[in-house]
Amino acid sequence: MKSSTYKTIVLMAIFSVLPAASFAKEYDRKANEQAIEKVLKKMDQGVKQGPYEADWESLKKHDEAPEWFRDAKFGIYFHWGVYSVPAYGNEWYPRNMHLKEGRRSCYKHHVENYGEPNEFGYHDFVPIFKAEHFNAEEWAELFKKAGAKYAGPVCEHHDGYSMWDSELTPWNAADTGPKRDITGEMEKAIRERGMKFVTTFHHERTRNWYPRVEGWPTTSNDPKLQMLYMNVPEEFFNQIFQSKLGEVIDKYQPDLIWFDGQMVQIKEPYHLRFLAYYFNNAKKWGRDVVVTTKKKQYPHEISVQDFEKGRMNELTDYCWLTDDTISMGSWCYTKDLKIKSTSKVLHDFIDIVSKNGCLLLNISPKADGTIPDNQRKVLLEIGKWLDLNGQAIYNTRPWLAFGEGPTRLKKGGGFVGRKIQYTPRDIRYTRSKDDKTLYAIVLGWPESSELTLNMVKVDNAKGAKVTLLGYDKSIDYNVNAAKQLVITVPELNENQRPCKDAYVFKLSSFKTSLNPLNK
Repeated sequence: MKSSTYKTIVLMAIFSVLPAASFAKEYDRKANEQAIEKVLKKMDQGVKQGPYEADWESLKKHDEAPEWFRDAKFGIYFHWGVYSVPAYGNEWYPRNMHLKEGRRSCYKHHVENYGEPNEFGYHDFVPIFKAEHFNAEEWAELFKKAGAKYAGPVCEHHDGYSMWDSELTPWNAADTGPKRDITGEMEKAIRERGMKFVTTFHHERTRNWYPRVEGWPTTSNDPKLQMLYMNVPEEFFNQIFQSKLGEVIDKYQPDLIWFDGQMVQIKEPYHLRFLAYYFNNAKKWGRDVVVTTKKKQYPHEISVQDFEKGRMNELTDYCWLTDDTISMGSWCYTKDLKIKSTSKVLHDFIDIVSKNGCLLLNISPKADGTIPDNQRKVLLEIGKWLDLNGQAIYNTRPWLAFGEGPTRLKKGGGFVGRKIQYTPRDIRYTRSKDDKTLYAIVLGWPESSELTLNMVKVDNAKGAKVTLLGYDKSIDYNVNAAKQLVITVPELNENQRPCKDAYVFKLSSFKTSLNPLNK
């Protein structure tokens, strides 16, 4: 289709749903400003009621990683919003369409398909974002089948568009686009299935994210456009940041609030008031809540450290989180999006858990609200593996060593391990909370008839046994001269094995320690 024809179709769709009146005539920002002020006052009152006060020492009394979070291990969220409409580049399209040059620029693509940004701005995608096939019940059921214990939406990305029913901004999913409370529908469906509810926020950088080009919508004096592109004074932006958090807390009572990596752009008092308000409300709800941040932007006593597309390279004595995406590229749906194999996602997940981490896995729905089949397939295969082997993941704790084998990360942190490929010689360990059971998870079917656990020193094997999860026959073993456990691997072809990708040997009632030869 020629670009001019495409532009015509798009513009017809836009003008068929937009009134002729200008933004300025149809919108009075005063109502939003009053709503923002109301939320801020309510949050101030909530802070005063305690027990947490808006200072770091008081907030450090909060348990940053409660038992439910350490038990749950696996959650799902989704980058889905207005940026899913162009489905080009990645979720940074709202910014990159304004960059005329550079490797990230989507300007040429935008002009060829939609026109100049002053002719067709990012806000003009909003009426096209109809989410006509979105079904919260189906999504939540898929997440449950995938084995997730917590789930939820990206509530607001850098683009300034709120995916909930908001009184604070005209740019929200209940009043525009889908005209549905996406967050509210997901919260209800997720909780009905026994999962914890997650909300993620990326809006701390919106004010400094959009390129400000004179004559384009990002510099507009239109008060409505300013509320999307955050072309507003810094102090007002800080108030918007805090009040949006307060509104979501009040409406949806999230169990986990996740933040992106530029929290330094928000002044400290706004962070303190948010945290105290959230923790105080959680006390009223009778629930333990979690906040996560990247780059230790909140003290570790207050928040769980998050690693984007990465993880630790060693076992830690504190719990942490990896947020990663099911794709090999964009976090949101794009027309050329490539999806990771189940094996890649699962092996990374097992490695994360063995080192005292948890995983929040992102998926990328289409703008119309459908989740592509290739993503569904990976999720369901992970769920099938967890149905069989979940006892080695859920409710577990790290062992004395995270694992053994040739494949190791050289360093930990964000954006590491993306090219790592594990082998059947790689073993990862977890243990039951009562310390009576040790799990050896082999990342592939063992290559020989005997599997030696080099790290595991057997101090006492009286009454002990080895089982292969999903295999109903007994497993023989012996203890060699070095007191290492040697497992006899059953002769099973690919069709006879209990699952794919990773295999769990359950060691029951062994008294073990770390083999000093392999520390």
